[in-house]
Amino acid sequence: MSNPLIVVLGPTAAGKTKLAVALAMHFNGEVISADSRQVFKGMDVGTGKDLEEYELNGKSIPYHLIDIKAAGEKYQVNAFKEDFYKAYDTIRSHDKLPILCGGTGMYIHSVLQNHELTAIPVNENLRLELQNLSKEQLQTYLTTYPVELRQQADYSSSKRLIRAIEIAAFLKYNNLEKIARPEIEPLVIGLSSEVETRRRKILERLDLRLKNGLIAEVENLIATGISTEMLTFYGLEYKFIVSYLANEFDFATLQERLGIAICQFAKRQMTFFRKMEKDGVTINWLNADDPNLKEEAIRLVARKFDLK
Repeated sequence: MSNPLIVVLGPTAAGKTKLAVALAMHFNGEVISADSRQVFKGMDVGTGKDLEEYELNGKSIPYHLIDIKAAGEKYQVNAFKEDFYKAYDTIRSHDKLPILCGGTGMYIHSVLQNHELTAIPVNENLRLELQNLSKEQLQTYLTTYPVELRQQADYSSSKRLIRAIEIAAFLKYNNLEKIARPEIEPLVIGLSSEVETRRRKILERLDLRLKNGLIAEVENLIATGISTEMLTFYGLEYKFIVSYLANEFDFATLQERLGIAICQFAKRQMTFFRKMEKDGVTINWLNADDPNLKEEAIRLVARKFDLK
């Protein structure tokens, strides 16, 4: 094994952390979180950190990229890549097996495909200039750049077209520095469930979080000075509870609307994972509800890396 990496991915509420910790226990590994929100301190219930899951049979499994930023800051895919490789090198220097675990597909994909374009900075002025253009106008705008500057462009949405234009505009006048990275040998395990089972798990977990302090967590973040605009930026749970606290709807409506939104989000996560497969990433899909899930995953890892 030169540069091994186990990846455990799947939609929200699939049981990724539980499996990753079990694999870390079995193979003497450490977990790297691939979650765009678990990096923030004080955002525990809403992001599903479930840190108690890193305790197994009286032993603590080390984890990385959780609670590394203050709430109120921003974090994006290139920062994740830099932090991932630092964590990866640290784990390998201790002769342990790195396990990347999470549901933020863009983060995982950026590592598996080593997307260099994530290093291109945001151009706020250009984004302001483009924000009112239609999808068709953005597509036309992008074609004004040479083909070699837009060959990796994603034309599927206005947001991605704006990013493609931003990249092309940068590359027109700048060279992108290539950073030497270890050539990682991954094994990607995906967890999936029947749609109805996934929906039930999501709604049960949401109910538990609402009972265990999710609303109080958002109230506390606001009290510490985090703006409601930033909380809305942090995603569904925070966005909906900000609206609830502003008396835009009652608790029953909050629970219903947030449950629907999280189920829709899980569907989008699965769509992204399928896109990763189309891009050449091999995902070994396992049934998240299989009572023999852990044993099946252990067999996959042992076979891939010739381990016991």
